[in-house]
Amino acid sequence: MLGQETQSRQHTNPLIGVEFFSQKKLDACTHCGLCLPTCPTYRELGLETDSPRGRLYLMSTAFRDVNPTPLNEDWANYIYRCLDCRACETACPSGVQFGELVEEARAIYELNTKRPTKYRFWTNLVFKGILPKRIRLNLVFELLWLYQRLGIRSLVRKTGILKLMGKMGEMESMMPEIPTPTLKFSLRRFSPAIGEARYRVGFVSGCVMNQLFTQTNLATVRVLQENGCDVLTPRKQNCCGALHVHNGVRDVALGLARQNIDAFEGEDLDAIIINSAGCGATLKEYDALMQHDTEYSGRAARFSEKMRDISEFLAEIGITPPKGEIKRTVTYDEPCHLVHGQNVHDQPHQLLQSIPGLRFIKLRESEWCCGSAGIYNITQPDMSRDILERKMKHIADTEAEIVATGNPGCILQIQLGLRERGLPMKVMHPVDLLDCAYRGVDPLE
Repeated sequence: MLGQETQSRQHTNPLIGVEFFSQKKLDACTHCGLCLPTCPTYRELGLETDSPRGRLYLMSTAFRDVNPTPLNEDWANYIYRCLDCRACETACPSGVQFGELVEEARAIYELNTKRPTKYRFWTNLVFKGILPKRIRLNLVFELLWLYQRLGIRSLVRKTGILKLMGKMGEMESMMPEIPTPTLKFSLRRFSPAIGEARYRVGFVSGCVMNQLFTQTNLATVRVLQENGCDVLTPRKQNCCGALHVHNGVRDVALGLARQNIDAFEGEDLDAIIINSAGCGATLKEYDALMQHDTEYSGRAARFSEKMRDISEFLAEIGITPPKGEIKRTVTYDEPCHLVHGQNVHDQPHQLLQSIPGLRFIKLRESEWCCGSAGIYNITQPDMSRDILERKMKHIADTEAEIVATGNPGCILQIQLGLRERGLPMKVMHPVDLLDCAYRGVDPLE
């Protein structure tokens, strides 16, 4: 459900969950249209209904009490074609929180419509059966590691069967080399600061992040240790629920949020650190997600107040300058949920520019979405590829050796673009580069 039992006002609209829709936030829109040029789907399609303003109108007509328009597939197509990139929020002079609104709209749609059997099967499998279940998630990625390690992947790709598998084939084509499964167990519950401990922080290791980008998680902890942090990584934490929130699976997201709040609560932490932009935006909005939960609303607000992206936190405390040089050319792609969702813009640049020897090349339209957007590149592959094409042109123009970006989905999406275009570049998280500088390691060797 969208929330608990408390209702903010009386409704006559029969839709389940509509009483929790943030009508006040929707009413903040003045229909000025300044958001339109920043919206990737509007720029691609030129349709008002594929713009933030148009989608807000669709919500208002469906969720009003008098003569509401019915929720149907056409309505859903426009709402789900949104990338939820939140560029419109940055452009909006009225401060409309579009991301929260579109996520609430999707949750209401899921509660009030019966999805096709195939869609429900995959939704239940991924969002309810795998992501929240750590043992199952470990098993899935161990099997995928074997699939790659034993050479089965190469054989499957040669057969061409992936082209016939639709969305599953799309997912396989984006899958990077999976780290050795035992590596993730190197992430200890407590990692002491190097030298004097100035801060005690929690670390959100994530679900898929810890499976695919284990090295980045380990690098994040090492960098925090180098900067005087005792790092606590609670074992009882779980998936943050970001993908669930983005796709309207709100009941599961609420349960995951409660687990994570419980896991970090009472640890006397100065901050809670995340290195995934999409997850960080959701974790910082647990207070909005749980505003109707009488038991957790206050606890969620305190949790969200402590959340920091790794680059944001290091900028706050003042980074310990690394001594090792990285003599490479680097450009930076800004993840949407970092720059727009969290308003973290300058800090990653500061982090990169603190590395001796690094030559920074500005990326044109660095804040423009790459088309990843959670699982958007799977659910909306054609639109995602069109948006990626725009990004890749600008990346190619930089002729950089390394593309830095702070979100796992963006890393996978840009890696796909580089591979398809044969560009000799590597995609890395900024914290990986900083870790290399501390350890005196060339990131390309």
